[in-house]
Amino acid sequence: MLEQIRPVKAVLERTQFLPPVLAPLMSASAIGHGIEDAVVAIAHRLGFDNFMYGASISPRIDHESRSYVCTTLPRDWVARYDQRAYIEVDSRIARALDSALPLVWEYETERGHSGLFDAFLDDSLAHGVGSGLVLGLHGARGTSVIFALSNAAPRIDGTQRHTLLNNLGDCLLLAVHFHELFMKRIVEQGIAPRLQGSPLSPREKECLILAARGQTSRDIAFKLGISERTVQFHFDGIRSKLGAATRNEAVAKGIGEGIISVG
Repeated sequence: MLEQIRPVKAVLERTQFLPPVLAPLMSASAIGHGIEDAVVAIAHRLGFDNFMYGASISPRIDHESRSYVCTTLPRDWVARYDQRAYIEVDSRIARALDSALPLVWEYETERGHSGLFDAFLDDSLAHGVGSGLVLGLHGARGTSVIFALSNAAPRIDGTQRHTLLNNLGDCLLLAVHFHELFMKRIVEQGIAPRLQGSPLSPREKECLILAARGQTSRDIAFKLGISERTVQFHFDGIRSKLGAATRNEAVAKGIGEGIISVG
């Protein structure tokens, strides 16, 4: 299900050339209505079953980045992705963030990169995510955003490909405008991530224990065999779940609340 976005009025400037398909989203936001139904309807009109918005955002200058997630994907899949640390094997994320170009992917053509990635794709397909479009965006203060539209089908057939080509520009604009609205309606209002209070994954606990022992991101990445950016993703999630402003505060909360032990 889609994470509820609180009904705060938000009007974006420079939308006079907005494509008609996005008009319901802007209208709902301008009058302070919830925008969930509008986003779902737009995703369907663009030819997709679901959408996912994930962002690493620093809510204030004195806070390190946290993770925000808004999606129509099943909750059990979102929790599974989190607890199994699939961010470490989901190469689509790094590929999208490393390029300004959209990434169109299919289960059938993505397989073969590695055994771990193939297993992840199998699990993803079993939970209704078989193909789609992934876009990476970057903003102020190191903000990184992933916006994805997906279908259950494992391949994009000729009709769907034609629809995608015709709607690609609107997909890009949907990602940009949704991000702007999310910033105004959630982040700038000081609303905590919905992840707050969720349990840490086993991998997040490992990262927090190593940080408590004085390990840097580079040290942790080397020890766990992952990239420094992935370590950062883990700490974004840790801070979000523990409601911590910084890594040091997260370590203190983790020890104080008995989540980790460094003995």
